Amino acid sequence: MNGRVVTPTGRAPGTGRRVLVIVMCVLPALAAGLLWRPAPGPLPSGHVGDAGLAELARDVIGPDRPALAVAAVTAQDVRTAAIGAGLQDRFEIGSISKGLTGLLFADMIGRGEVTPETRVGALLPLDPPLADVTLAQLATHHSGLTSQPETMGQFLRNYWGSLAAANPYDATLAERLASLEGAELTEPPATYSNTGFELLGAALAAAAGASYPQLLAERVLGPLGMQDTIVPVSAAELGPGDVIGETGGGRRADPWLGEAAAPAGAVRADVTDMAVLARALLTGEAPGIDALAPRLPFDEEDRIGWAWFTRTDPETGHEVVWHNGGTGGFTAFIGIDRQAGVGVAVLSAVGESPNHVTRAGFSLLARIGADA
Repeated sequence: MNGRVVTPTGRAPGTGRRVLVIVMCVLPALAAGLLWRPAPGPLPSGHVGDAGLAELARDVIGPDRPALAVAAVTAQDVRTAAIGAGLQDRFEIGSISKGLTGLLFADMIGRGEVTPETRVGALLPLDPPLADVTLAQLATHHSGLTSQPETMGQFLRNYWGSLAAANPYDATLAERLASLEGAELTEPPATYSNTGFELLGAALAAAAGASYPQLLAERVLGPLGMQDTIVPVSAAELGPGDVIGETGGGRRADPWLGEAAAPAGAVRADVTDMAVLARALLTGEAPGIDALAPRLPFDEEDRIGWAWFTRTDPETGHEVVWHNGGTGGFTAFIGIDRQAGVGVAVLSAVGESPNHVTRAGFSLLARIGADA
């Protein structure tokens, strides 16, 4: 579920002596993993879908991944291509799940069910100071929360995830809420927080009296027509159409899914559905489209709305609305350039830094936009 990675593993840095212990454990594990198998499987030679788009994707994104799928859309046209997978095979989209939660938040504001100033403690059993955080603060990464709970349990999950390519985000909602007892909101504004979006999704579900997967399907996925997109809570919900991702060291990665993680990074989608999403964002037809409107500065490059980032591409000078994602075995990107009238989505079955797929996504937008 990691986007906007600031550490090599994409996981939240901790503090103090516990970090030193984890680093001392994780680095040998990562080194051992690289020795066991130094690289992910390469892309096969064939493809399905649009041949020109497949060739462009292979060139821009690179061959060091077992599967890749790409969509390019305009208001009038949709092209998709996949290499090493089918057009209806599902990938983990990681933190693009946060973008979907942002759309859900905007939709529920429009319905009058919540407001940006609604406090999370009014919807979830939390104590101050966390109870006093607003939904808008969660949706813009301005809550003061760390990326993950700074508990030994989460550190151990991260360690085992690095050692065994396992899922570090398998907590139930009850476990997540318990892990936040006594949480201190000491992080500076614009600290990217997976926990914040876990709480945002749980709060929206509580406000609607439904589970998060059910609510997202009813309010966002269904109206968009994203028929094959799922929010799996357990491995039993996965099927033969769910792609198996690999780590950057070439190990088979366990799926990242779980009740608490769902709103922040557990959604799975195929490239056909991602094309539907990109086109609806481009045309303004997506439920909760107001989520894309920038509300606060985020860093030197980006402003943020409800989850969605807006950046001026230095190559084209155009504003791009975007989000990326990364899990143990996948990276993903979606972006739209309204000035050029194009949008792209990228799904990659390797757990490398999302920074790579983000750069590739911006490059695809620029190259496709120049030909539009």
